[in-house]
Amino acid sequence: MKKIEAIIKPFKLDDVVDALAEVGVEGVTVSEVRGFGRQKGRTEVYKGAEYVVDFLPKIKLEVVLPDALIDSAVEAIRKTAHTGKIGDGKIFVIPVESALRIRTGERDEEAL
Repeated sequence: MKKIEAIIKPFKLDDVVDALAEVGVEGVTVSEVRGFGRQKGRTEVYKGAEYVVDFLPKIKLEVVLPDALIDSAVEAIRKTAHTGKIGDGKIFVIPVESALRIRTGERDEEAL
């Protein structure tokens, strides 16, 4: 099992979730987060004054999957979240040692 964490642009959320469903992903956790990477925020003007927005709004997706689904899920996120512009995001794949479904007590892949 592995956990995919993806940081994407907010307007790409619905498309990415739909693409994940098409490859067999049944559940996703979504968080609204803020941060910056190479783009280092942006400059905006408010009432004639210029100021820097250091942390940009992003969406963080988290999903734990059996190894067999990882490559197709990562590719679905990559293709769907891509705009070709700076700030498209990142995808991280992290090993998961164990999983437990609280309601039934199922463990590992059965818990997914």
